[in-house]
Amino acid sequence: MRILVVEDEQKVAEALRAGLEAQQYEVSVARSGEEGFFLLTTATFDLVVLDLMLPGRDGLEVLRTVRRRRLTVPVLVLTARDAVEDRVLGLDSGADDYLVKPFAFPELLARIRALLRRGRAESSPRLALADLEMDVLTRQVTRGGTVLTLTSREFDLLAYLLRHQGPVVSREMLAEEVWQQPVRATPLDNVIDVQIARLRRKVDDPFPTPLIHTVRGVGFTLREVPP
Repeated sequence: MRILVVEDEQKVAEALRAGLEAQQYEVSVARSGEEGFFLLTTATFDLVVLDLMLPGRDGLEVLRTVRRRRLTVPVLVLTARDAVEDRVLGLDSGADDYLVKPFAFPELLARIRALLRRGRAESSPRLALADLEMDVLTRQVTRGGTVLTLTSREFDLLAYLLRHQGPVVSREMLAEEVWQQPVRATPLDNVIDVQIARLRRKVDDPFPTPLIHTVRGVGFTLREVPP
């Protein structure tokens, strides 16, 4: 499970990283709202631990922007503000849970486990974007009511893009998650590019609105509006 910690206090950030990595989570740390937002829109995470008092773009602004972009990653807010109205504001802005500093680390872990369980329970066998629909159980894909004939690899690639629609998906992520190759090599990059091109011919070319977009030098994204 990949967790993004957005926290500007170095000691707190490093303590969170060490504690979460000890629980076998993969942790990335951002020290500002801008850096946190950039990581959220260029990589994929299973959960975000977000401090509200951040330099530059504050946590509430990051949270609201993330939700406006329809990113559904669970967000656990950390803050020193313990007034009821502050908690309500955070939850109304899109937070999934709220923890007031100082907190006990075991409680943080329990809340993280609960959010991750909730995310798995709410996952659907049907994935969709615009008029593109996928049933992961029957492995049927349609766009605009037309059934698309995909190879097994194309199906798995499209399923990954649908599950991570919005943020940019890197070639490294595709190599590791779709091709099951943790060490990426240049020849595999070429294979990924070829498969993306083939998928585009089936998913995008016959239809007026392209959904698969290339972000030069970064990777690919599945969304209705170009990045």
